[in-house]
Amino acid sequence: MTTTLTQTLVEEKYRRYHQRINEALAGCFCSDNPATLYAPARYILAGKGKRIRPFLTLLAAESVSGSSEKAINAALAIEILHNFTLMHDDIMDQADLRHGRPAVHKQWNTNAAILSGDMMIAYAYELALQSKTERHRELIHILNHANITICEGQALDMELEEKKNATIEDYLDMIAKKTGRLISAALEAGGVAGNATEAQLRALVTFGEKIGRAFQIQDDFLDIMADEGKSGKIPGGDVINGKKTCLLLRSIELTTGSDKKLLQSVIDNNGISAERVAEVKAIYERCGVLDETRAMINRDTEDALAALESLPYAEGREYLKGFAGMLMKRDS
Repeated sequence: MTTTLTQTLVEEKYRRYHQRINEALAGCFCSDNPATLYAPARYILAGKGKRIRPFLTLLAAESVSGSSEKAINAALAIEILHNFTLMHDDIMDQADLRHGRPAVHKQWNTNAAILSGDMMIAYAYELALQSKTERHRELIHILNHANITICEGQALDMELEEKKNATIEDYLDMIAKKTGRLISAALEAGGVAGNATEAQLRALVTFGEKIGRAFQIQDDFLDIMADEGKSGKIPGGDVINGKKTCLLLRSIELTTGSDKKLLQSVIDNNGISAERVAEVKAIYERCGVLDETRAMINRDTEDALAALESLPYAEGREYLKGFAGMLMKRDS
């Protein structure tokens, strides 16, 4: 994971582009009428989003063309599509908060959140059509494919919640669609805006798929390995809540006897008491799933970085590598 750029340089560029993206997003949804349609869209975009996806879009364009100037509308379209999914996810999950503020359906109501989210999809497509490229058809296809795939992932997630015999393959398929596709779509859209070749687009998509999966699996890993009190997280929160993660599903496959029975009870009983998290972690250590998961994260990360080697513009390519390193070096 070595790169010619220092982490300080990567973080500095991320901060600059984060501000650039936020300023551009502030120019969206300027109409005041109907207030219940446009105000919710402005509200969710004003939240504390990390802007990871549009940042990747801009870097992807730089890696194939040397400039991100023609990719800003594609980046905004990706971020607006992402926030639409969050708005509707919060309704489905009955979540009260988003980024520490009331979720849109709580600040207004469910009908307003649904309608505003629907409008955001059309707005994202309009931004894509206004991009400074002649490849509008490809951009729209990317957004459509991502949207359909995210919906598939959400449906699979709902099905997974009800499955008592879910497998690791079920889980990996779900995260690839629910979270991974929009990451790879962000890179693909940036590539198209930068007039990438077919081979360059494949490289960007591969990078997105691999780093997206590594990031999600690392979330599962960090949850059980978290230090008490760090970032406000409860160690083993996923286990306490009965969440079907990569670690839990794979360890059920690897264990037998009382260990397997205890792990299966986490699913059957929709969770376990906080006092028993240490038992689950000990099983993870015994069955080897922690080492296996570390290896999977490392392998996906290395495959992601290797996919970038064929991209022609070194600066954009190295910033993509550096940002990937920044994402994967977290400890909470």
